Amino acid sequence: MKKRMPLSVILSMLLAILAIGAPISAQDKYTVRVPNGLAFSEFRGYEDWSVIAISQNGALIAVILGNPVMIDAYKRGVPGNGKPFPDGAKMAKIHWNPKKNEAAPGQPTVPGTQHDADFMMKDSKRFTDSGGWGWAAFEYDAASDSFMPATTANNPPQGNDAKCGFACHTIVKNRDYVFTEYGKR
Repeated sequence: MKKRMPLSVILSMLLAILAIGAPISAQDKYTVRVPNGLAFSEFRGYEDWSVIAISQNGALIAVILGNPVMIDAYKRGVPGNGKPFPDGAKMAKIHWNPKKNEAAPGQPTVPGTQHDADFMMKDSKRFTDSGGWGWAAFEYDAASDSFMPATTANNPPQGNDAKCGFACHTIVKNRDYVFTEYGKR
């Protein structure tokens, strides 16, 4: 008499074979955090925030985004009115390596591969020793489609805490440590 293999064993074997052949999924960027600092997850949804400004610095192009608290403060005149940004204000700055859009008239420069993502968060109770702001910088690796905290080896060098941007931003202390202007629309 011939024995049949149970259906559950067959299904288990098929699932195992499929799992081996399945591509490895990309990193969940919201699990990354700066040691002793901010987590990527604290900026969940930044992809849908409003544009504050665009910039180009050296070889990189960037878009600077703000959460609704940040945008509302800008619309009320902060920091030009001498008032600080409120707690809960957040910014994201996404850098790309530029490329030419060969198909468009004039071949404009557009975002190519992503370079990094930088974040700022206002929380005057949490960040008492850095002007009320916390910072985070995450380098992007296109080959692995993953982010990692920036380090002192990056340009600009980044410390491993929420104060990593403080030294640079002290030159705009009179603007509540924020470089970016909100352009007239």
